Amino acid sequence: MTMLAVGCDRAGYPLKLEVLKVLDDLGEKYIDCGCNGETCDYPDIAETVCGKIKSGESEKGILICGTGIGISMAANKIKGIRAAVCHNEYTAKYTRLHNDANVLCMGGRVIGSGVAEEIVRVFLSTDFEGGRHAARVEKIHNLEKAD
Repeated sequence: MTMLAVGCDRAGYPLKLEVLKVLDDLGEKYIDCGCNGETCDYPDIAETVCGKIKSGESEKGILICGTGIGISMAANKIKGIRAAVCHNEYTAKYTRLHNDANVLCMGGRVIGSGVAEEIVRVFLSTDFEGGRHAARVEKIHNLEKAD
């Protein structure tokens, strides 16, 4: 069982509540990093969730904003984070299989709770395939070192 860090901005809050129900149903352990419906800035939430991953408190994260785009952009600025916006099961499956994504991003104004449930299930149940993809993930890590 993986410890997850979960966070959202105000636009993502209703979908976060649905995601937390799914995690409870699956028996997943998680840290709720906010927000709780109040106004907040998605870069701050991304930093908090990704900080849990970097510290080892959490293995993976789930971030939700209005579209999933802004919060994923913020998360991907943090060294060691591979955040992917997923809108369906296919993208959730292949971001894990081929990219070893450690943060799932979704848009609360883009997808409904049923689709989000399936995305979360696939993201959490799919392992990294490794092989030829491991070299590509290593190249992503090397881009972080280029700065």
